[in-house]
Amino acid sequence: MPVLTTAELERLLFEDVPYGDLTTEALGIGAVSCRVTFVARADMTIAAIEDAAALLALVGATAHPKTASGEAVAAGQVLLECEGSAAAVLRAWKVSQTLIEIWSGVATAARRLVSAARAGRPDTIVACTRKNVPGTKALAVAAIKAGGAIPHRLGLSETILVFPEHRLLCPTADFAALARALRAVSPEKKLLVEVTSAADAIAAAGAGFDVIQAEKFAPDAIAQVVAAVRTLTPRPLVAATGGIHPDNAAAYARAGADVLVTSWPYTARPMDVAVNLLVR
Repeated sequence: MPVLTTAELERLLFEDVPYGDLTTEALGIGAVSCRVTFVARADMTIAAIEDAAALLALVGATAHPKTASGEAVAAGQVLLECEGSAAAVLRAWKVSQTLIEIWSGVATAARRLVSAARAGRPDTIVACTRKNVPGTKALAVAAIKAGGAIPHRLGLSETILVFPEHRLLCPTADFAALARALRAVSPEKKLLVEVTSAADAIAAAGAGFDVIQAEKFAPDAIAQVVAAVRTLTPRPLVAATGGIHPDNAAAYARAGADVLVTSWPYTARPMDVAVNLLVR
């Protein structure tokens, strides 16, 4: 199923073709029947293919996806085919191509990061932050999931994560007092806290926080925290965050981080998808 609603897909079309396709109309070629194929120019992990197909169907073309989001494909593989009038196909093909290219770029980056992390420790989880481009959350989340990552936080309404800035604003910065206060008002929620030193990480773990989010710790500092909290019951999860990328993911995984928290896939370069048109 597509990630976006019909109304959201229509909005994308309206941004690109608000008042008709002037070139196609001026040339008088709208009634010509044609066929279009979308082809991967490089190895990639696919995302947003269902939305691209839905866009083409929305304008009256017949779309035939040959792949699915989350699938790894090789260069030269056909991703999507469609057929219809030139008026329909030319109205939507560029937006469809761009969706596939941008979000497959994110999915491919997420897959690369997950693979790098699991080379260090097979059960390591890669979780992507909410720092996606505003307004793109649905596609951003779908893309990182296609690449094997999970969302870290979908928004402020979802989880309790105490940052150092929150502690500055509170009457007390004592971890135990904060944990007790939060459990009193939200007993069913997991409690996460971000820390910037090993001492604070160990103190927060002892205070009962469920997840210790270690901001910009080196891998050896992560290993120190993991060793210090190993005997606690229940043992908190240790999440490494800040500057996580494929070149250092394995080191953080080997250090014992349960989760690698990152925004890195969201800045990935789009993949290149060729669009070939033939007259039927």
